[in-house]
Amino acid sequence: MQAHKKMLLGAAIALAGASAIVPSANARVVIYADVAPPPMRVETVPAPRAGYVWIGGNWYWSHHRYNWRGGHWVRARHGYHYTQPRWERDGQRWRY
Repeated sequence: MQAHKKMLLGAAIALAGASAIVPSANARVVIYADVAPPPMRVETVPAPRAGYVWIGGNWYWSHHRYNWRGGHWVRARHGYHYTQPRWERDGQRWRY
């Protein structure tokens, strides 16, 4: 049960931080899932918007399943760098 609570806490942190631009030195959240994520959805990326960064959609883990979060604009912050979240195979599990 403790591992389940840690996974839910990790998911909550990821949801709060995945939609923001974060300093590359400070943000690292790791979530594990036993099920492979669904294929990425095709999104049409809008034309560049001055002062904003496009954050592409991604699958996030919540309540024992994947949910899609669509792409959206976030105001750019000077000195910050955004890295697209991703799922990678890690042995028999998937790591976010």
